[in-house]
Amino acid sequence: MTPARDRKLRILMVAPTSFFADYGCHVRILEETRALQSRGHEVLICTYHNGNDVEGIPTHRTIDIPWRKRVVVGSSKHKLYLDAMLSFEVLRAIRRFKPDLIHAHLHEGALIGGMAGLLTRRPVVFDYQGSLTEEMLDHGFMRHDGKREWAMRRLERTIEWFPHLVITSSDNARCRLASSGYPDEKIMTVFDAVDTNRFSPTVMSPEERASLREELGIRPDQQVVGYLGLLAPYQGSDLLMEAARRIIEQRPETFFLIMGFPGNEDYHAEAVRTGIGGNTSFPGRISYREAHRYLALADVAVAPKMSLTEGNGKLYNYMSMGLPVVAFDAPANREILGDEGIYAEHGNVDQLTQHLLWCLENPESAREVGCQLRRRAVDHLSWDARIEELLDVYDRLMLETTP
Repeated sequence: MTPARDRKLRILMVAPTSFFADYGCHVRILEETRALQSRGHEVLICTYHNGNDVEGIPTHRTIDIPWRKRVVVGSSKHKLYLDAMLSFEVLRAIRRFKPDLIHAHLHEGALIGGMAGLLTRRPVVFDYQGSLTEEMLDHGFMRHDGKREWAMRRLERTIEWFPHLVITSSDNARCRLASSGYPDEKIMTVFDAVDTNRFSPTVMSPEERASLREELGIRPDQQVVGYLGLLAPYQGSDLLMEAARRIIEQRPETFFLIMGFPGNEDYHAEAVRTGIGGNTSFPGRISYREAHRYLALADVAVAPKMSLTEGNGKLYNYMSMGLPVVAFDAPANREILGDEGIYAEHGNVDQLTQHLLWCLENPESAREVGCQLRRRAVDHLSWDARIEELLDVYDRLMLETTP
């Protein structure tokens, strides 16, 4: 059989989410697609009706739902009918597009893609990005040790058997999946990556940087702590707000640029209520094409994500920008940042505060940490290397499923 890198494949990606929405798994889907296109492969993304089209990315959407325009983030009861509609559209797309393989994202995508693959005899690979049950627990969609959790874990394990192969984005995820009883030989790891040319410390001129700082209300003398991602308790946003309050009390020359959604208006109101409104900015959703410009304003980046099972894609962008990164000590974070990361004990706001203060009070040492992380990103985390690994997965998938 001709290797995937030497022929043109037609790949149907199943994305049960509001693609594109500038966060998390959306970035992985987008960058995988662009990398595949750069090698001459044809990709079609099947997704929900409510997302932003990206130029050059063929996208097939479900029919419009007038009462559901807002982006779906995480677990939601609305996903039940959205996924049912997506299942129908995936079958339509297979009939018209005639893909060589189905690349499914998230557990809902693995179920939809797996069933469609059985019906149409297409090989299926599952891009595993964390536990479905743990995500629902993180979002408060169910409580621990309840009957619903037991049922969801059974369903999750069942879904994972539909695809022919599973891709994990970290060794931590691979180990967690294998420890649940899934065959290790069916798991392949393809780490996340980053566009190190666009996410670069030299991306903005001093004049452009000064102009954007002024637009956001950042004084020339202020140091900036930057965050870019979803805003929610399971992302550590509440702990970040507490750390910001403590740091601003000690160092009024510090500014917190907290970028993302949803809930940015609520967090801004909390900042005003606690007296730090003048030292914070909550610009809301930042488009992915603008993310590098806003991150260029930061002196230090923070990643207080609480989940122990999901990846942490924002770290790649932080690293590539040459920023020192303070994060909670979690397996996925250590895998990405290595020894160059600055780690606080998981969930410990005191240590989070102390490590951020160290970066602010020792700017030269912090910059050196950022330079080391930049080198790590350039040497090991570019998409040029990752796409070869993904094509290896496709080769094995096609070889094992060809009669």
